[in-house]
Amino acid sequence: MSWPRILSGIIAIALALGMIILGGWYFTLGFSIIVYLGLLEYFQLVRAKGIEPAAKSTIVVSLLLLVTATLSPTLTDAVFPIAGTFICFYLLFQPKMATIADVASSILGLLYGGYLPSYWVRLRVGLTHASSLPLDATASANNLPLGGYWPSSWTDFSALPEALTATLLGFGCIWAADIGAYFFGKFFGRTRLSIISPKKTVEGAIFGVAGSIAVAIVGAWYLHWPSWQVSGIILGTLVGIASLLGDLTESMMKRDAGVKDSGQLIPGHGGMLDRTDSYVFTAPLVYYFVTLLLPLLPPFLLG
Repeated sequence: MSWPRILSGIIAIALALGMIILGGWYFTLGFSIIVYLGLLEYFQLVRAKGIEPAAKSTIVVSLLLLVTATLSPTLTDAVFPIAGTFICFYLLFQPKMATIADVASSILGLLYGGYLPSYWVRLRVGLTHASSLPLDATASANNLPLGGYWPSSWTDFSALPEALTATLLGFGCIWAADIGAYFFGKFFGRTRLSIISPKKTVEGAIFGVAGSIAVAIVGAWYLHWPSWQVSGIILGTLVGIASLLGDLTESMMKRDAGVKDSGQLIPGHGGMLDRTDSYVFTAPLVYYFVTLLLPLLPPFLLG
């Protein structure tokens, strides 16, 4: 692994941690920049296939989804189909007749680059304002302007806001899956996983999922989640598999477009999509696990 790759990876993780900890509109702004740059690269891949999507309109409504997820998370699901209708309306009434590929690639961009990532905003920002949280807990989770937060103490992570710890654990599982799959696959991988990405191996994929499970179990235990053994295994498995699927999906798009990297934004890592593909399909799984499944688990299951 080259030094530029290591250094840029450290910087990226530091920026991500700062964005997650601050939360509020700081998190939304940071995620909006990521979505904007990622969609620019996505539409470059689409244009390489001779397709003419509604790029500008899709980017605008995708960013609108992130803003909606911040202001009123429950409205995001309603804005999504309206945004899709707006994109179709734009393509249908432009001078040049649109094709099925133009419409499909634009709607995929909205889903892939706007709607699915909005679940991270719903988790980190929206969960802070959830009515199920006590009023004092909600107030303590917003101690900076613009809905931001900064911990008063770093000695007890279990005392941090639920939205922050859940987001950190979700990101930690992704990091563990990516790092584990990369190193184990590089040195011990022998069996090719898919023709989509020749460098990915079955051994690397298994170790990546195992790394995600290990981090999730430790996190669930430390945060005193109900049935922490089971909840950790479930979350780690979901994140590990979805992270891998996100990576393969982006590899498929690059392979179809005939390019090696989605861009050259990050030294040693390629483009924004190359570094954030693992976060797309994991977002709704982490959100619904925390908000729907976790509350249903009994306090103790395996003792």
